[in-house]
Amino acid sequence: MNLFSVFDPCSSIYNFSLNWMSTFLIFLLMPMSYWIIPSRISFMMQTIFQVLHKEFKILLGVNSFNGSTFLFINLFVFIFFNNFLGLFPYIFTSSSHLVFTLTLSLPLWISFMLYGWINNTQHMFCHLVPQGTPSLLMPFMVCIETISNFIRPGTLAVRLTANMIAGHLLMTLLGNTGVSMSTMFVSILIIVQILLLTLESAVSIIQAYVFAVLTTLYASEIN
Repeated sequence: MNLFSVFDPCSSIYNFSLNWMSTFLIFLLMPMSYWIIPSRISFMMQTIFQVLHKEFKILLGVNSFNGSTFLFINLFVFIFFNNFLGLFPYIFTSSSHLVFTLTLSLPLWISFMLYGWINNTQHMFCHLVPQGTPSLLMPFMVCIETISNFIRPGTLAVRLTANMIAGHLLMTLLGNTGVSMSTMFVSILIIVQILLLTLESAVSIIQAYVFAVLTTLYASEIN
């Protein structure tokens, strides 16, 4: 057993792993009132979707396809629910694994690159050399921009995974020290854990938003 074993629980029935079933738990936990229109929950979700739609539409620009913002809104909601469900005890945190995050970022990045280089080849070449670059530095800038372009799916995946792991590890470390503490320090520890849980709830929203916004910005560069 090591510290990272908290991210690999053994949930199986007849040797069939059930860890990744937590990804679909939101469909079971969605309250019945969500499906009744109008309701407060559906009104709140529609308000959030409208705000995200307006912001993503600005980022994508006027040349974007109609309805393309809904892809990134769904991406935000999917990541947010997985981050949030991972805060509950005994629920597998799927977003803290590179298998999950790379599955989201890599196909999106590959599809953007294929579409951009096939349909807007000249535009994609222009992105390799920033405007105002001296002629002497152009070969170096092409190398740097190419490398930064290739590591984009990795940075997207690692950013989300690292932020999820960091908060969970900190809460696990503090929780393991509570056994050897006195009653007074345990009460302080509980308050700290509640504050950390609140912070992690905010991080789960922020990281889902950052992932969706960065993916939107990468998509806007191909037009």
